Amino acid sequence: MVTLWFNPRCGTARNVRAWLEENGIDYELRDYQKDPPSRAEIEAVLDKGDMKPSHLLRAKEQLAADLGVRGSDDEEAVLSAMAEHPILINRPVVITADDAKLCRPADTVAEFLG
Repeated sequence: MVTLWFNPRCGTARNVRAWLEENGIDYELRDYQKDPPSRAEIEAVLDKGDMKPSHLLRAKEQLAADLGVRGSDDEEAVLSAMAEHPILINRPVVITADDAKLCRPADTVAEFLG
């Protein structure tokens, strides 16, 4: 089973969802702003994908600058900011049992799951 951390307003996320459907891949859709992941869940996804928190940070959000995490080397601060403010998690994130990847641009999902 694949989980997709999703924001319905994001065109890239909608494109990844469409690719999953077109390719008959069973997935669970998680609107991570309505159902935010816990800090532990974010950490687990980062571990699966061998990523640092800054890899998942949506740095173009003004809130990232306001909190001082845009461009920060303080990975703990970045993780804390994303856990407290899920809007700072970049999307879409595709999660499998063994791996996770930020699928931006959308065609990255084909490389990841294809």
